[in-house]
Amino acid sequence: MLPVPRTVVRREAGIFALERALQRRGFTAVAGADEAGRGACAGPLVVAAAILPPTRRGEVPGLADSKLLTAAARERVYAEVVQRAQSYAVVVIPAEEVDRRGIHVCNLAGMRRALAALTTHPDYVLTDGFGVPGLGAPGLAVWKGDRVAACIAAASVLAKVTRDRIMVELDQKYPGYGFAEHKGYSTEDHTAALARLGPCPEHRYSYVNVATAATSSVRQDAVVSSGRIRRRSTVSVAALATSSLAEPELFAGGDVVHDAMEGRTG
Repeated sequence: MLPVPRTVVRREAGIFALERALQRRGFTAVAGADEAGRGACAGPLVVAAAILPPTRRGEVPGLADSKLLTAAARERVYAEVVQRAQSYAVVVIPAEEVDRRGIHVCNLAGMRRALAALTTHPDYVLTDGFGVPGLGAPGLAVWKGDRVAACIAAASVLAKVTRDRIMVELDQKYPGYGFAEHKGYSTEDHTAALARLGPCPEHRYSYVNVATAATSSVRQDAVVSSGRIRRRSTVSVAALATSSLAEPELFAGGDVVHDAMEGRTG
């Protein structure tokens, strides 16, 4: 029996090296999938998938991990990816669904949905950080994949730009939180706004910092006026019940609280 030839990843190919190596082995359509907003405590989770052409057309100028690009550079690369991609798809998962199902479950489901929505069925799938079972194609989880695989970087840019645009719109709908600046991550300014205003409907009540702010907001805003107690309309009994730590599914994976408090913006 002849030995299976090794797949050689050529360093000089840069961010396109992994895809080119897979394409030399016959996996022509290599899809990448990535998300934006996993660590945010407000706004949607956005997941994208992309297949770049296996030719020079697929070598997108300036393509890199979206977190390493400026906002202006991301917009330029986004336009290039949309124009050049063989196929791409973006899935937006609202905060309410993240609260109901848990961030990790939503992440996996979003990647499956984005990959299934591609008009070209992938021969191989590369995902950022962790594997996604049940894709109907062979795949590989790549550590820091958005920095070493072009198709993952392309998906990262699609997800990040889409989510940033949504957060700018939410900033107009819910002024005072600074969504246009911090994009829903737990920065110092966002934490201060949460303490001052309480959560809005776009916050993730399953995250401990939001649940704490919601509880505090109810306490502070409960006032006796003409023999009646008034509370913030944005904080309902159902919302507080959703944020209860007694619901384990909302904290699937054990890293939700850690991610929410880090204040990362990528």
